[in-house]
Amino acid sequence: MKPTSIPCLAALAALVTTAAPLRADPIKIVAAENFYGGVARQVVPEAEVTSILSNPNQDPHEFQTDAATAAAVAQADIVIYSGIGYDDWMERLLASGGKPGRVAIKVADLIGAKGGDNPHIWYNPKTMPALAAKLGGVLNLPGAAAAFAETMNPLTDKIAQLSARAKGVKVTATEPVFGYMATALGMEMLNDEYQVATMNDTDPSFEQIAGFESSLRSKTAKILFYNDQVSDPSTAQMRSIATQSGVPVVGVSETQPTEAASYVAWMVAQLDEVAKVLP
Repeated sequence: MKPTSIPCLAALAALVTTAAPLRADPIKIVAAENFYGGVARQVVPEAEVTSILSNPNQDPHEFQTDAATAAAVAQADIVIYSGIGYDDWMERLLASGGKPGRVAIKVADLIGAKGGDNPHIWYNPKTMPALAAKLGGVLNLPGAAAAFAETMNPLTDKIAQLSARAKGVKVTATEPVFGYMATALGMEMLNDEYQVATMNDTDPSFEQIAGFESSLRSKTAKILFYNDQVSDPSTAQMRSIATQSGVPVVGVSETQPTEAASYVAWMVAQLDEVAKVLP
């Protein structure tokens, strides 16, 4: 059963916009991942926001729900999750019931992402503005989208600045975490099939491994993007080959680091690392 969405917008909007609140406690927003939770805090600073996946040292693919997670989702007014296979556990919790009038926001739907697409959609520069606009619409905050768009300026400026240097540069990655951002920069991503196999926790084929190694040893790939949160012997070997071959390695993460002040700060910091090693 799919979670219902937007069943009682007027009541939710009243929680934020009415001068005399209908209840003493703030609106409760639960985000499956902390980068969505951070955007929710920016858009609705008076809300009580809980992010389930918030540890940058945790493998998101190994996450298991518990009673506390289920309770938070059941008591939420708004739930935000990625969808398209990244956080299926959230859809299961939503299907088990919850507060009447709860709104479920599947972020993939906001940008037209579908099953089979790269699930790391928060690396798409269009995703967070779309989420901010959706929250603004749900809670009757007409200026939310424009206000958040202004906070995105350092990121959009950085992408524009790097694109001139990055366009057409061949790069590779151990997983497709950075894929959308690489596309935004105009990079040519190699070894897609290897990345998908690693992401799906399956063994890459001999041909995929050989092709990946060749792209590093020949320096056809100018940068290796390495998922700092998820590693196995094969990806560790690729990182070692890159280092030995003189191919720069840029670490990327699936979860926003605790030291990052915001989503934009996190993305800009990673692009700063890319800028250091671009040919």
